[in-house]
Amino acid sequence: MLELRHVSKSFNQKNILKNISFKIKKDETIALLGASGSGKSTILKMIAGLDFPDGGEILFNKIDLSSTPPHLRDFGLVFQDFNLFPHLNVFDNIAFGLKMKNMESKGLPFELRVAALLEQIGLSGFEKRKVTDLSGGEQQRVALARALAPQPRLIMLDEPLGALDKSLKDDLLNQLRNILHETKIPAIYVTHDAEEAFAIADRILILQNSVIIRDDTPEEIWKNPTYVEVAKILGIGNVIEGEIIAKNKVKTEFGIFNLNCKQNKGEKVNLLLTQSSKTKGENISVKVEDIVYKQNQFEVKSRGAVFLVKDKPKIGQTIKVNVQIGCLE
Repeated sequence: MLELRHVSKSFNQKNILKNISFKIKKDETIALLGASGSGKSTILKMIAGLDFPDGGEILFNKIDLSSTPPHLRDFGLVFQDFNLFPHLNVFDNIAFGLKMKNMESKGLPFELRVAALLEQIGLSGFEKRKVTDLSGGEQQRVALARALAPQPRLIMLDEPLGALDKSLKDDLLNQLRNILHETKIPAIYVTHDAEEAFAIADRILILQNSVIIRDDTPEEIWKNPTYVEVAKILGIGNVIEGEIIAKNKVKTEFGIFNLNCKQNKGEKVNLLLTQSSKTKGENISVKVEDIVYKQNQFEVKSRGAVFLVKDKPKIGQTIKVNVQIGCLE
């Protein structure tokens, strides 16, 4: 299907993307996860043909797309701000791509296709509604249906839920995941939100400093983040600093741990400290500096780290927390 080979891009002599390579398989949804300015949207624009790489290749079914104009690539694109046509009703917005591709002459009646899509996105009977009268969530679903209507070879979603509140976002994430699985269209989902990426993707690519630093399944990335940047982006546990004091011995603010890190004696090392069940890990002493109530538990802050406990302690109290700790690169 889609393949990027050693793609690079720069603006004003600044590298935006360096040596970007990945493939998307049939029926697969991947997430491009990274902070604002990491180059995620630039990748989508180049795939869509709205921008061009300085180097490298973009191929679909092993065919180089460099000479293929955007309207002939047959890719769907959904933006955060919907980009619906305000002068058209719901039906005409969704049918727009069908009309442009003259798909009715190919045995696909507009009415049947639009009706099927509206049912799929939960908006049956909305055909004659003005899009300006719809809620943000409804508008985003119409934008998705419009992108899906011409049955594209690939669909790309650029922060599609960024403008929605959390409860609506969660509902639409579930619906979007189901739709992508049902349609079996390969998809690229761009987001800065790790929770969205984990909820929707079969594979996650994490961008940092113009390069892809991780490309793996959500389960494997969560279980083994490997890098400091990945752990911070995902919000996994606490990233703390330690010092190698002897072979397999690392000193930290929370005690000395037996760890086989790559660094040598006297060198600093970054560590990932995560809470563990009582059946594994080891207990550390934590002096409570601040407490924040989080639903049915309490968030305890100590020495820049955060831990969750069921019973509310007192500020200044020292408590025991069961943790696991590992080396990061």
